[in-house]
Order: sequence, then structure tokens, then C-alpha cells
Amino acid sequence: MHSSAHRRTIRRLLPLLSVVALLLLACSAVAAAGSTRTPLAGTWSGKYSGAFSGTFQIHWKQNGSKLRGSIALSNPRGTYNITGSVHGGAIKFGAVSAGATYTGSVSGTSMSGNYRSPQGGGPWSAHKTS
Repeated sequence: MHSSAHRRTIRRLLPLLSVVALLLLACSAVAAAGSTRTPLAGTWSGKYSGAFSGTFQIHWKQNGSKLRGSIALSNPRGTYNITGSVHGGAIKFGAVSAGATYTGSVSGTSMSGNYRSPQGGGPWSAHKTS
């Protein structure tokens, strides 16, 4: 008799346990996908040195691994459209009209790397402000 009640309890719990297992799998898949993509959308402030030195502000929009937005440079002063991509922790982007390309790495709310322009290059770094 005791084993019969135990089997009925298990039969009643089996659908619930299946749903819990599916939810756990879905959550782990979402967490794994989130760990390979760093959300960059928003505003980033940074500095650069080398051939040029100054500060910049980037406004990013992100669609998967693709980036687009604008960068406002202090030297040479101007605001330029930028496009780029992020794959894992690697980022690359460019401001075609300014002739500059940027490569580097991103982790959480920080990113850094090197830029290149026809006049030379140097290091850059930035942090997310919003």
C-alpha cells in the first residue's frame, strides 16, 4: 500500500518536474548566450593618446554582434558616424569619414585597445556611462 501511494505521488509530480527541468535548461541557454555577448548599447566615455590625444564619447546601438552609432572626438573636434562589430570580448569599429579604425577588447563596462589613422595611432580606453 505504501509503495502504491508513493507511485501516485511520483506520477503527479512528474509533469511538474519536467517543466522545472525545461525551465532550467532554457535559463542556462539564455545565460550562456548572454555570456558570449556584451551589451554595448548606450553611452561610453573614453580617452585616447598617441598621434592624437583627447577624449571621446560614443553612443552605440547594437543588433546582435553589429554596432552602429556616433563618436564625438575632442581632437580633431567633430562627431562622426561609426559602425563595427563585437565577437565575444573582441571589438572593432571605425569612423570612415575621420579615417580612423579602432580594435580592442571589451569586458563588462570597460573596453580598451588601439586606434589607427593616416596620421598614426595609439591606445584608447572607455567605460560605459549609461
